[in-house]
Amino acid sequence: MSAIQRLLIANRGEIACRIARTARRMGISTVAVFSDADAGGPHVHACDTAVAIGGNAPGESYLAVDKIIAAARRSGADAIHPGYGFLSEKPAFARAVLEAGLVFVGPSPDAMEAMGDKALARRRMAAAGVPVLPGYDDPAQQEERLMEAARRIGFPVMIKAAAGGGGRGMRLVHAEANLPAALRAARAEAASAFGDDRLILERALPAPRHVEVQVFGDRHGHLLHLGERDCSIQRRHQKILEETPAPGLPAALRARLGEVAVRAAATVAYTGAGTVEFLLQDEEFFFMEMNTRLQVEHPVTEAVTGLDLVEWQVRVARGEALPWRQEDLVPDGHAIEVRLCAEDPAADFMPQSGRVERWCPPDGVRTDHAVAGGMTLSPFYDSMLAKIVAHGPTREAAREKLRAALADTVLFGVTTNRAFLARLLDHPAFTAEELSTGFLSSHFAEALDRSPAPGPRDLALAAWLSVRPVDAPATWLGFSSAAAIPVPVRITHGEMDLEGTAVLGRDGSATVQLGSESHRFDAQEPCQWHRRGGRIHLQTRTGEWVFHDQRLAARATAQTTARDGRVLAPMNGRVAHVAVAPGAAVRKGDVLVTLDAMKMEHALTARVSGTVLSVGVVENEQVAPGRLLVEIAPAG
Repeated sequence: MSAIQRLLIANRGEIACRIARTARRMGISTVAVFSDADAGGPHVHACDTAVAIGGNAPGESYLAVDKIIAAARRSGADAIHPGYGFLSEKPAFARAVLEAGLVFVGPSPDAMEAMGDKALARRRMAAAGVPVLPGYDDPAQQEERLMEAARRIGFPVMIKAAAGGGGRGMRLVHAEANLPAALRAARAEAASAFGDDRLILERALPAPRHVEVQVFGDRHGHLLHLGERDCSIQRRHQKILEETPAPGLPAALRARLGEVAVRAAATVAYTGAGTVEFLLQDEEFFFMEMNTRLQVEHPVTEAVTGLDLVEWQVRVARGEALPWRQEDLVPDGHAIEVRLCAEDPAADFMPQSGRVERWCPPDGVRTDHAVAGGMTLSPFYDSMLAKIVAHGPTREAAREKLRAALADTVLFGVTTNRAFLARLLDHPAFTAEELSTGFLSSHFAEALDRSPAPGPRDLALAAWLSVRPVDAPATWLGFSSAAAIPVPVRITHGEMDLEGTAVLGRDGSATVQLGSESHRFDAQEPCQWHRRGGRIHLQTRTGEWVFHDQRLAARATAQTTARDGRVLAPMNGRVAHVAVAPGAAVRKGDVLVTLDAMKMEHALTARVSGTVLSVGVVENEQVAPGRLLVEIAPAG
């Protein structure tokens, strides 16, 4: 049996903090590794010691196998946990760890290799009697072969990267005319993400659910499952909400999913934590892939089983046997997790980077995070900031608990999907358990940016906060009993520009006059807020907004028509592709530049039709937010 006394965590962010928490409870010391961008980050402080591995981009740091192994040797670590993402599903990394005489907390390299190649995994599953979708997984990758296969499979067809997952390289194609361009784009994204441009094709189901089964194996031949999770609600083929048990499954179907998942894992003699993923249509299900690692959504399984999956990953890596029988693992209640991300739902979930001005996680629920007020969110890594998990006796109890937790979650300074997640939980189709991978396109296609506008009282509150003493308590207004002296106020929000006065009453109340509207606030008016410079962040039970104090600013001038033709970089990123040249005619909506940032590609489009005046970047160039990428002379 292997002893693990010092564990190096080859990851960052919330998963590194989460692994460190369990290791500490088990009496195991921990080692963090950190890039230049993460120096002093929360995961560094969560571990007992830390080793700098340099660089910013993942390829220079968290994906650099030699640097990770060197850090383990330097720190005296005897084991490595890869977390998820980065090197967690790289057989070459697992082999390098073992060859260095260290314990790898994960499955065998052979199992990772067998399931990591989606084409080979499909063929292996079909041979084992696991249902797979009609598709194409042959080695021949000529475009004409793929076109021919797609015609045979029938449209719509799903393109997938053979060498990886996480939504990268995936394209849904509804018609043959769109297939060549989709194949080229998927191939390029797969090559960039995985260093392998091979593709597979599968028949696309009309409205499937995405249901996955948590499996666990030890080195003594014991293999079982810990129940299933529904992960159907996704954006860009990436999950944003997960729950367990999967709602509405007949008992026989639930049991069969578990049995087939264990059979799939057994084909590769799987050890440790893994997840077998299926597409479910009506009461038929089909194998998608197997993730040979811990999943982001593992906390919901922990909530209903009472188990610590990281602890059992370590125990299995040490050679211990699983103590459970399948019939012992009965879920207790229901758990739902949402992923709080630095992204803008109103801009097609565009990732955001910048400074976190204030962070207050909610009470009463589990929140896995690596966020701190004052930290800067890097553009080099994934946009997920935190996982908020609610557990209750029923699905509705868990939903209500999670909804309340989101209302109490505060992150100012960077746009997040917090309010959108709250609207998602409140949607009648979600409460009615009408789940599918097309949930967002069906129910939010026209409403991703339908956050409530600030009402007159919200505007008045923001006006008061613009002149409120900065040393007052952070959560409540808490007015003093100073004399009633009118103070001029002027705030803007979007196109609104309002002026007025704020008067503080002797009883601790305040009265704000904006135009013809007058609002009185009690001394204990509840809100969450933060002010930095001229920006006022305000969150109430009805919404969250950013206002600007304009008392010392000149009135903004109207935008010129020429500015409508300027396309600026919305974030730090690498220019993956430039699609236009000076003099080209473009139409509104045409793709101009593709940026690679926060593990995703983002197509930036023309806001107007016209002629390209200039292109200010070249491919592979790194750009900062606000950089002028393309300028268009609007037609007419």
